[in-house]
Amino acid sequence: MSKPWPKVKLAEVLRRSEETIELQPNAGYRQITVKLWGKGVVLRGILTGAEIAASRQMVARHGQFILSRIDARNGALGIVPPELDEAIVTNDFPVFNIVENRLLPTYLGWMCRTASFVEECKRASEGTTNRVRLQEDKFLAREIQLPPLADQRRVVARIEELAGQIQEACTLRQKAAEEATALPVAYSLYQFSSSTSDWKQLSILDGCEEMIDYRGRTPPISDAGIPHITSANIKGGRINWHTNKFVTEETYSAFMTRGIPKPQDVLFTMEAPLGEVGVVPDDRRFSLAQRVILLRPRADILLGEFLAKVLTSPAVRDEIVSKATATTVAGIASKRLKLIRIPVPPLPVQRRIVAESDALRTEVDALKCLQDETATELGAFLPSVLSKAFAGEL
Repeated sequence: MSKPWPKVKLAEVLRRSEETIELQPNAGYRQITVKLWGKGVVLRGILTGAEIAASRQMVARHGQFILSRIDARNGALGIVPPELDEAIVTNDFPVFNIVENRLLPTYLGWMCRTASFVEECKRASEGTTNRVRLQEDKFLAREIQLPPLADQRRVVARIEELAGQIQEACTLRQKAAEEATALPVAYSLYQFSSSTSDWKQLSILDGCEEMIDYRGRTPPISDAGIPHITSANIKGGRINWHTNKFVTEETYSAFMTRGIPKPQDVLFTMEAPLGEVGVVPDDRRFSLAQRVILLRPRADILLGEFLAKVLTSPAVRDEIVSKATATTVAGIASKRLKLIRIPVPPLPVQRRIVAESDALRTEVDALKCLQDETATELGAFLPSVLSKAFAGEL
């Protein structure tokens, strides 16, 4: 900008609305709430007059400025959208008419999402820890830079153009993330639906030399010792070894008598959640909890890593779910699980499928990391745009 924009007090461009309505017991009323951090003015719900404690409520109009006395300091402010015209609010959500021959509602709508505007709301808020509220007189005494209407229109147009581009980029990123997530599923569908005559169809029981059910075995937990793995540690084909649960040597010896895990054993969660798997990578010692069953594949016909992948393939997982029972959470009994049939190709084919699946997963994980970084950058872009816009640098 060629020269600084003049500053005005908010009291010069905002006028407190005092419009109220007397509620009728049988009429329905839309209620407004304001989301934190500039996420917008939204419908809270619809209640009848009889369900609302007060007999009168404030009326909000499209284009008015609204804020939360309690959470304005956390970015709970914005412009009332058209779909919430004539909705009602309590006194905790004061609404203001905007002097539109000086300040455009769209301009204020973007401005109130800036960190500097929220900071002004913080400065205008007072109270004890749990009762901090915006003081209206102090808020209206705060100053903002106010350019001419022509400059306001130009700034709004530029912000909306850039915001549209950011939204388009976010949509494309989300679509790419969904496609990346779908790739392993598509690969699994292709591999396990293209079996040939040399593929066997075996029950899980026939494919395993042992099935060790740890359900009902919950050992006493210690602060140190041998790691204790629960169903929560088993997810996405992997075992999360980071845990704050341990068992002593004595407990380990007493509670792991059903069988000690070996490399290539598959851990399968019987419930909470149902159907997660993880492959034991080496001969490390660890304790197992209830809700987990250990599947030890027959080494002559079945790889542990392949078994883990086939158990989470769409067709087999659907079969497992169909055999599950539920009271509060879905679970499957070992007597039902062992009868589930799985496709078992020759070992060389299993090795190829495992290698290809792992390579795909590595690529997908790398892509997701990149997408997360992009999402962070996109999330920071709009606040940067707004900061520059209201500093006259856009």
